[in-house]
Amino acid sequence: MAELFVIGQLCSAEQFPSKSLFCKWSVHAGTNWKIISGNKEGQTQVDSPSYDNCTWWCHPIDIHFASKGIQGWPKFHVQVYHYDSYGRSEIYGYGFCYVPTTPGTHTVDCHTWRPIGNLRDEFRRFFLGGGAQLKTPDFVYCGTDRYRLHTESLGTVRFRLNVIARNFRRYGVEL
Repeated sequence: MAELFVIGQLCSAEQFPSKSLFCKWSVHAGTNWKIISGNKEGQTQVDSPSYDNCTWWCHPIDIHFASKGIQGWPKFHVQVYHYDSYGRSEIYGYGFCYVPTTPGTHTVDCHTWRPIGNLRDEFRRFFLGGGAQLKTPDFVYCGTDRYRLHTESLGTVRFRLNVIARNFRRYGVEL
């Protein structure tokens, strides 16, 4: 079987409206892919920068895949949360990005968005916290459903990934 090693880190988040952020991440792949070792999902710590508007996590990622084909190439899903002074967690954004298809070192920016509700929902979000969120995160990477939502862009989550591909040529795949 062809193998793919993804080693790196979930580095940082930028351009979000508030500080005290943390990120839940997961990796999803098609039916041809199997995770041999490593975590399929994880969560960073909360970072509240004092001087900079950039949140730093440096959360390690180390995943080893085996595959029979390239269909369903792995992708990362992220959910960025804000942790407020009352100890409440509020979703700030959803996003996804594909693992790079070429071996080597890559910096990948994952742009995030959040659903927006009607005027009443936005007032409630502003004064009480919370707000519109997805019932199921499947909308994040399913384009046809996602484009029916009303959304707004938020910040960017940055990955630094080292990709190692092994035995793909043996299966007729040039990376």
